[in-house]
Formats: sequence, C-alpha cells, structure tokens
Amino acid sequence: MRIIPVLDLKAGLVVRAEGGRRDSYRPIATPLAASAEPVAVAEGLRRLAAFEAFYVADLDAIEGRPPQREALGRLKALVPRPEIWLDAGFASAAMLGAALADPALWPVLGTESQRDEALLRAHRDHPRLVLSLDFFADGYRGPPAILASPELWPQWVIVMTLERVGTAAGPDLARLAAIKERAGGRNVVAAGGVRSEADLARLEARGIASALVASALHDGSLMPARPDARGASGGTPPARRT
Repeated sequence: MRIIPVLDLKAGLVVRAEGGRRDSYRPIATPLAASAEPVAVAEGLRRLAAFEAFYVADLDAIEGRPPQREALGRLKALVPRPEIWLDAGFASAAMLGAALADPALWPVLGTESQRDEALLRAHRDHPRLVLSLDFFADGYRGPPAILASPELWPQWVIVMTLERVGTAAGPDLARLAAIKERAGGRNVVAAGGVRSEADLARLEARGIASALVASALHDGSLMPARPDARGASGGTPPARRT
C-alpha cells in the first residue's frame, strides 16, 4: 500500500483540510514542523518516512486565483527531488500541456474543474496523467461523461471523497470498491478519511493501490515505520508501475 502525503496550499502555506469546506481551512499546526511553510512541512513528513511523492492541492489555483508557483518551486527543489502530484485546477489545454512538459509533475485532472471530457480524452494515455473523481457531500462534481466512461480514465484514478477529508471518518470503502470494479486494471487511489494501518489493510484487501493521507500522519495515528513506506511499494515510483 503506497502512502502519498497531502499538502493543501492556500496563500503560500499548508492548511488543515476538513470536510471540503475550503473557506474554513486554516494554516496547519503540526508537531512535524515549526511552521506551516510548505518545505518545512514536507521535510517534517519525510522524517517519518522517505516519501518519494507528495500530493499538492493548490487551492488558490483551483478556486480561480493565481497559482502558487513560488511554493511549488520550493517543493520541487527538495532533495531528493520528489514527484509532485499537482491539482491546480487544470481546465485548459495550455495549462495541462505545460504541467505535462515538466517531468517532476504528475498533473491531477480534477473533475470539479472540468467543463467536459475533452481534456481527459486528449491526454488519457499520458503515463503521468492522474484523474481525480471528485465527490462532495452532495455527490459527484464534474462532467457526467467522465464518471460514466471508465474507458476514458488514465492509469491512475483518485477517488476523492472530500466530505471525509480530515474527519477521521474512515475511507469510503463502498464507493472505492465500486470504482475499482469499473476501473479494471487501473491503479485506484483512496483519498479522504484514512486513519490508521487498519484502514490501509482494508484498502489493500480491496485492491486499492495507494492512499492520500494528511491528518493521520500529523496526528500520529498512522506511523509509516516499514522500510517500504517510502511513498512507493518496494521503493518503486509509480512511473515504473503503470
């Protein structure tokens, strides 16, 4: 089971996400770092385990404000250099093309930011493209054609259950199982509600490839102590497992 730590960025700082209510997110207070500065938090997480990848949600860009290029640049400069799974509200061919041209980035195409399935259809075969199926408290948010057409999905698919983010409610196992059944051989990633090693075991038993985790790492309820908890099973980055 691959653990990918989450960094939610807002106004240049890492914020504590809870339930998808973005207007209430505040800078994170964590025992892993002295501040909410992104590099400090990332380095604190790497003291838990040698994570090779981070999921970065640029909340400013997702909500239509200028992207946080400076913070992203500092994260990309970390040593060893991490993979950055970046959700920055990609909604145009130019934005997505620029991200795919950067080998350090795994662009995350969030369905909440899409008008239709055109971007996904054009780039679904790219090995670094990640699709995020976004579910809020009121259900799926995005073009219906994307959710209804698994043949359009790339090799990596996040099931993002935002109402469970930061709530310690546990992963949405039923939804994950349903998406996994439709995804075929694709890698399905759980996001939202992961609390413990027991949750990871439940996900792994259902064939889920990876989990995005934040609160459980900062709170100490999940301690990735195994040598293979480096951000990829057996130390193999996802580009070599697609």
